[in-house]
Amino acid sequence: MKIYQLTAFSIDSLQTVDLPIPEPGHGQVLVKMQAWSINYRDLMMIRGLYNPKLRFPFTPLSDGAGEVAAIGPGVTRVKMGDRVCGAFMQGWQSGQLSEAAAKTALGGALPGVAAEYVVLQEEGVVPVPAHLSWEEAATLPCAGVTAWNAVVSSGATSPGQTVLVQGTGGVSLFALQFAKLAGAEVVATSSSDQKLQRVRAMGASETVNYRTNPDWEVAIRKWLPEGVDHVVEVGGAGTLPRSFKAVRTGGRISLIGVLSGVGDANPLPILMKNINVQGIFVGSRAMFEAMNRAIVAHQLRPSVDKAFNFSELPAALKHMESGAHFGKICLKLG
Repeated sequence: MKIYQLTAFSIDSLQTVDLPIPEPGHGQVLVKMQAWSINYRDLMMIRGLYNPKLRFPFTPLSDGAGEVAAIGPGVTRVKMGDRVCGAFMQGWQSGQLSEAAAKTALGGALPGVAAEYVVLQEEGVVPVPAHLSWEEAATLPCAGVTAWNAVVSSGATSPGQTVLVQGTGGVSLFALQFAKLAGAEVVATSSSDQKLQRVRAMGASETVNYRTNPDWEVAIRKWLPEGVDHVVEVGGAGTLPRSFKAVRTGGRISLIGVLSGVGDANPLPILMKNINVQGIFVGSRAMFEAMNRAIVAHQLRPSVDKAFNFSELPAALKHMESGAHFGKICLKLG
């Protein structure tokens, strides 16, 4: 089988090698992968910005979908032929995140899924909705579950509330879709008017171009003088001060990403406005399963920007670097 290995911190250091197909052990399943999706975390990992102590060679990517091709002794949760995804954290089945579970993330603490065949723990796989394509299913483990955790599982969103999503990447578009399912109004930001037209078509009520209107929080407060109820914050230190101004007193900020980089942010507004700031580190298998039930009930479909062939992973990562994508970037078997 072909598997990607990273040998140094750069996209150009990714290479494919041929290895024997692994065999599942007790409580494990062998998944024949059909599609993969890319997260910004993957790009950070490959650049050396996520874990500079990463040991080489390393197989990247946390998200993929495939078919159960073999099962090891004792497996009861899945059967041959099932369509499944691996849970982002193999050791987080339910409840609160623990330190031990946080060390079981695919494509990070554990090797990733950028291979034609992958062995996973039976407790770490989730059946995927039947109406989704392989590429659509592959978008769910990280971006989908992260957005679900932020918008729904945390109890942060109620009908009639307003949710601010930043940009048009995978997490933000999932958050838009889940907020609409919860009966909320959505405000979206982007640097592209064309992308803002597309998020309006997906249900966003208000939009603001932060490139032509860098004080986007001021524009939002003109529409909503008291501020939004909930901010899905994917920018990090570069956007957090503006999110403090955009959210209402007593509102909520789900802190997810660091797309604008790391740095210092004054915590005083958290106190003075009684803001609830919660860190969101993807979610549990139970959240994944609950999300899938909602996806099936509403026949929701993830937004896929482009599907590259598996052999084109470096090109897919460079497409993510460009920022031109709308939604998820995927890979498929060529």
